[in-house]
Amino acid sequence: MTLEENARRSVDNLLEVLDIAASEARTTEDIFTGRSHQMPTGRVYGGQVLAQSLLAAERTLPVERIVHSMHGYFLRPGDASAGITFAVDRIHDGRSFSTRRSQAFQGGVPIFSMIASFQDDDPGVEHQEPAPDGIPGPDEVASDDDLIGSVHPVTGRLLAERPADIRHIEGPLFLEVAGERVHRQAVWMRMRAPMPDDPRLHRAALAYLSDMTIQESILRRHGVTWQTPGLKVASLDHAMWWHRFGRVDEWMLYVQESPNARGGRGLATGRIYDRDGALLASVAQEVMVRVPAQG
Repeated sequence: MTLEENARRSVDNLLEVLDIAASEARTTEDIFTGRSHQMPTGRVYGGQVLAQSLLAAERTLPVERIVHSMHGYFLRPGDASAGITFAVDRIHDGRSFSTRRSQAFQGGVPIFSMIASFQDDDPGVEHQEPAPDGIPGPDEVASDDDLIGSVHPVTGRLLAERPADIRHIEGPLFLEVAGERVHRQAVWMRMRAPMPDDPRLHRAALAYLSDMTIQESILRRHGVTWQTPGLKVASLDHAMWWHRFGRVDEWMLYVQESPNARGGRGLATGRIYDRDGALLASVAQEVMVRVPAQG
């Protein structure tokens, strides 16, 4: 299989995962079902269930009402070999805003719970934090894919099968932490192959991507690589605000930093820009980080 064919296959697989099916509609909730990526770790990738939960909520709304924010909690590890059921509560529909609660279940218990807010287009005042200066372009930065043959086989499979091309400007954390021990980093990212034009798919796929690499601003500060023996990292919650539309099959810059870590938890924040510098989204996530004591 050529690199181009593998890229197309990985994105097509993502589109199948995001193609959730309506199961039934009840008085108080709407039910949908979906499947998971087959992950080498056996656990559901958090960005996947986040994106699916968002799409389930959007299926209960007219297309002109667009997500602008979500706040969710990862409650239990998900089993990537099992299907997922999504229950959507239609909490509120106003003249301009709607609110939905979307929960993902496996085995009758919730693994993820979120509340999202949606709004009709409403032009008003506008400003944004500018993109940082002096960032090399994606063509000047090596792809993480270059490391597939030199990392742990499980990591190599994850890199080979993920639908996104990720390029760390300061270098990835798979084998080493290059440079200074700072609490910030930036990555270029985009889907490996063209996506359909449906804006809802692009917003959901942006949520999918937002869970990739954001934890690393915490690890980089402490010189911790993903291959550190005994390292345990798990996303606890995730918040996201969509500001402007952007295509996820075009290059985006994800600027990340960690303002605090304490008590086995670290806070990571991020801003996602398109290549022209428009701020597409803001992200915040708290992460469980347990690093074994050094002898």
